[in-house]
Amino acid sequence: MMSVKQFKEQEYNTKSLDRRLWKKIFALMQPQMKDMKWMLLLNCVLALLDVFFPYMEKIGIDYFVSTDYQNKDLILFSVIFLAGILLSAFLVYHLFRLAGRIEMGFSYHVRQQAFSHLQVLSFSYYDKTPIGWLMARVTSDIARVAEILGWSFMDLAWGAVMMVGVSIVMLATNWKLALLVLIFTPLLAFMSMWFQKRMLKDYREVRKINSQITSCFNECISGAKTTKTLGVEEESYNQFHTETSSIREASIKAATLSAVFMPLIMGVSAVTNALLLDFGGREVLFGTLQFGTLMMFTVYATQFYQPLKQIASLIAEMQMAQANAERIISLLETAPEVQDRPEVIDKYGTEIEPKTQNYETLHGDIVFDHVNFYYNKEEPVLKDFNLCVKQGQTIALVGETGSGKSTIVNLLCRFYEPVSGKILIDGRDVRERSLGWLHSNLGYIMQSPHLFSGTVKENVRFGKLDATDEEVERACRLVNAHEFIMKLEKGYDNEVGEGGSLLSTGQKQLLSFARAVIADPRLFVLDEATASIDTETEKLIQDTIEKVLQGRTSFIVAHRLSTIVNADLILVIRNGEIQEQGSHSQLMREKGYYYRLYTNQFILEKQQQILNGQQAAEE
Repeated sequence: MMSVKQFKEQEYNTKSLDRRLWKKIFALMQPQMKDMKWMLLLNCVLALLDVFFPYMEKIGIDYFVSTDYQNKDLILFSVIFLAGILLSAFLVYHLFRLAGRIEMGFSYHVRQQAFSHLQVLSFSYYDKTPIGWLMARVTSDIARVAEILGWSFMDLAWGAVMMVGVSIVMLATNWKLALLVLIFTPLLAFMSMWFQKRMLKDYREVRKINSQITSCFNECISGAKTTKTLGVEEESYNQFHTETSSIREASIKAATLSAVFMPLIMGVSAVTNALLLDFGGREVLFGTLQFGTLMMFTVYATQFYQPLKQIASLIAEMQMAQANAERIISLLETAPEVQDRPEVIDKYGTEIEPKTQNYETLHGDIVFDHVNFYYNKEEPVLKDFNLCVKQGQTIALVGETGSGKSTIVNLLCRFYEPVSGKILIDGRDVRERSLGWLHSNLGYIMQSPHLFSGTVKENVRFGKLDATDEEVERACRLVNAHEFIMKLEKGYDNEVGEGGSLLSTGQKQLLSFARAVIADPRLFVLDEATASIDTETEKLIQDTIEKVLQGRTSFIVAHRLSTIVNADLILVIRNGEIQEQGSHSQLMREKGYYYRLYTNQFILEKQQQILNGQQAAEE
C-alpha cells in the first residue's frame, strides 16, 4: 500500500492570525454577509443589555433597599427589567437562528465552489493529490471554518461590545475601582499573543496529520481486497495506528496549551475580585461607596473577564480554524496547469458554463508538430514528436510501459500541455479553442472503466445528459451491450453498484463504450481498453470498435496486438520516439520490433487456447 507520506503537503509558516487569509475567507461569505451583519447588530444590542442588567441591580439595591421609595417607581423598575429580559430572550433566539444559517450557508456555498473548482483542475493535480486529502478539505475543513464563522464570531462580537460597555460604565461610576479591573488587561493581551503562536503551530500539525489519516483510511477501504489477498492486514493496521498515534500526541499538546491558558484567565479574574472586595469593602464601611455599587463592580469584573475567557477560547479555535482555512484557500486558489486563454473563454465559455453555440464542428485532421514533453526535466517522455493523421484514420500506439504511448493521447486530449511544439486539430492549434469544445467531441475509453452509482440507463446517459431512452438503447445495441443488459433483473433500470461493483469488468467496459458513443464524438481514444477483459468479451469489444470507429479519427493504445491489425497506421513508440510505423502487414514484412512482439503474443495466445481446450476436455 502506498504511503500517504509520499504526498508533499504545502507548509504554512505564519505565526499569528493571518489577516489576509481571513479576508479571503470573509470574501467567500458574500452570500451570508447580510445574515452576518444582522447577527453582529443583534449581538451588540444583547451585549448592551447584559451591561444594563447589573446597573439596574445597582439601582435596585441602592434605591429600593437603602431608601424609601414610591410604588410607582418599583412598578416602572419592574416593567423595564422584565422588558429587558424578554428582549434578551428574543435576541438570543434570533442569534441562534442566524448563526445556524451562516454555518450551513457557508458550508454549502464553499463546497459548491470547491466541487466546481475540482471539475476544472488538470489531470496532473489528481495524479499527485491523494483522494483522502481532497475529502478532508471539502468535509471536515470547511465544516470547521463554517462553525467558527457561525458561532465563535458571535461570541467575539458579544464579548467585544460587553468589555467596552462595562469599561465605560465602570469608569463613569468609580474610576479607582475601574482601574482595579482593567489593570491586568495588558498582561492578558501579552499572554494571549504568546499562547496563540504556539497553539497555531500545534493545530497545523494536527490538521496535517488528519489529512494523512483520511488519505490512509481511504486507501485502506478502496484497497481492502488487495490487502486481504496479499495478507498484509497487520502492516496496514500498523501504518494506520502510527498515523493515529501521531495525531493523538499533537492534539494532546495543543489541548494542553489551551488548558493552561484558561486557568490563567480565571486566576486573574479571581485576584481582581479579591482586590475589589478588599478595597471596595473598606469604602462601603467608611460610607464613601454604596453597597449596590460594589456589587455592580463585582458583577462587572466577572462579566469583563468572561468575554476574555471566551476570546481566549476563540483564539484557540481560530488557530485550529486557520489551519483548516489555509487548506481550503490552498485548494480554491490552485490554478489548473491546463487552462484556456482569456480570449478563448470569451468566445467558447468555460467547461462549467460553455458557449456551445460557438463550437465549430470537429472533422478529425490531427498534427503533432515538433512536440516535446516531460514530467521531470531530467526524464524527457516525448522528443521532437511529429505525426500527421487524416480524418477518419485509426492510429494504434504500441510500445513498452513508459515509452510515451499514453502521454501522446493525453496531450491530444489536453490533459497536459506540450513543453514545446504544438498540436493542431483541423489546422488550428488546440489552444485556440476551448477545453470544453475538445472534450465535447471526445470519446475516451480507459483500461479500468469507472461507473457511477445508479442505474445502467443513468450511467450511459452521463455521455449525453439529455439523451432519450431510445438513444440510450440505440447506443447500447451499437456496442453489443443490449443483450447482457436485458438479462439483468431490471434491465436498463438495474443498479450497477458503487463503481460498477455489481457488473463484470467486461460489462462495465461495454457500458463505458455506450456512454462514449451516445454523444457521437468525432475523436476516439482507447487507452488499453481490452487489456483487463476476457477473450469472449474482447471479441464483442473488437466488433464494437470496428463499428464505432468508422468515419471517426481514433487513437488506440494497444496491449493486445490482435485488436489493432486493422488499424490504418501502427506506431511503435520507444523512449518517446517513433521507432517503426506502418500498417500491420507492412510491419510484419519488415520483421522488426513489432514483428517480434506480435509473433510472441500470437504464440502465447495459441498456447493458452490449447491449455484451455485441454482443461475443458478433462472436465
